[in-house]
Amino acid sequence: MTLIDVAIIGGGASGTTTAFHLANKSKKVCILEKNIFSPEKICGGGMSAAVQNWFPFKLLPIVDEVITNVEFSWCNSDKVVAELSGSSPFWIVKREKLDSFLLDQALNSGCTLLTTFNVVDVKKKSNVWHITALDGRQIEARAVVIADGSQSPWSKTFNLGPNQQKFASTFSGRIKRRGNLGNETARFEFGLVKNGFAWAFPLNNEVNIGMGTFLDNNNSLPVNEILKSFLPDLGFDPSEVIGHEKKLRIWNGHCKLNGEGILFVGDAASLCDPFLAEGLRPALMSGFEAAKSLIYWLDGEVNCLDAYTKTMQINWGNSMAWGKRISQVFYRFPKVGYQLGVKRSTAPKRIAQILSGEMSYEDIAKRVIKRLLFQNQSSKS
Repeated sequence: MTLIDVAIIGGGASGTTTAFHLANKSKKVCILEKNIFSPEKICGGGMSAAVQNWFPFKLLPIVDEVITNVEFSWCNSDKVVAELSGSSPFWIVKREKLDSFLLDQALNSGCTLLTTFNVVDVKKKSNVWHITALDGRQIEARAVVIADGSQSPWSKTFNLGPNQQKFASTFSGRIKRRGNLGNETARFEFGLVKNGFAWAFPLNNEVNIGMGTFLDNNNSLPVNEILKSFLPDLGFDPSEVIGHEKKLRIWNGHCKLNGEGILFVGDAASLCDPFLAEGLRPALMSGFEAAKSLIYWLDGEVNCLDAYTKTMQINWGNSMAWGKRISQVFYRFPKVGYQLGVKRSTAPKRIAQILSGEMSYEDIAKRVIKRLLFQNQSSKS
């Protein structure tokens, strides 16, 4: 059996990103995917255009819609619109198109792919990882990247990721026409979903519809009831939606994302935004950063994998720590949160800037603290 450099368990956005960057540096990489790739993979599909910074090829050709306006509502009324400006708009993509495109880039760079490879065992012996599939096939690799999504079973096995996993209950669907959603406009609805929100993201002549609840692992979503309230305002009938419910693993505290020769990326690493459910940007970021650390490690710098965990904490986790705090307050008191956190004159623009990657939750928190300190000092003088 030929020893490869890196086996990547999972062929989604984070796994294919990792694979491309490794293969592009002439590393021997194989993606192990348990499924045959689906013609449709329905999710929100929103991501900051800033993700382009992590790729040498253009992503814009696979983008279905460039968002320039973000509309917020409370129970389909009390609406406010934020205009996205600057160099980092918000992109909407079909996940199946993005994943397929990134996979092609990885394969064209020399990566290999095994499908229907349902991993049931991952063990390390004498510095070699042995990965075994349900059908008995085996792969041997110097390193392993875990990229198999929110339902990944491996974090407990290797004691990596958060001590206590936190899940959002979500629904994602697609409608095969546009309705009355405005051009280049994404919609966020905060009043219809307990402890969460609903969304509508345009895809040329289609729309991705979804919802999520974020505070309690055991929360269930009354999907049909919410769709009946939400969709008519967009010009749709609930019967038009094709979709599915899913538990989405979200960020729940700083944690170690690597061991010796093993790294976790994307949803398997619990990186999803706990407030706005953004998952694609951290998936692509983690794939890029994991590959960068692995390249040094494979070339003999044995201690550099820890840099991956540290980089993700600085570039993503610090902001998510504030995002978690904001989420806990906003979704517990949503009507007050909407009035003070969305209807406030500058708030919609700030949320839009978070979506576009221009600002972090940490940036916003520091601005609020600074403003409160200034107001406190002014009241004393």
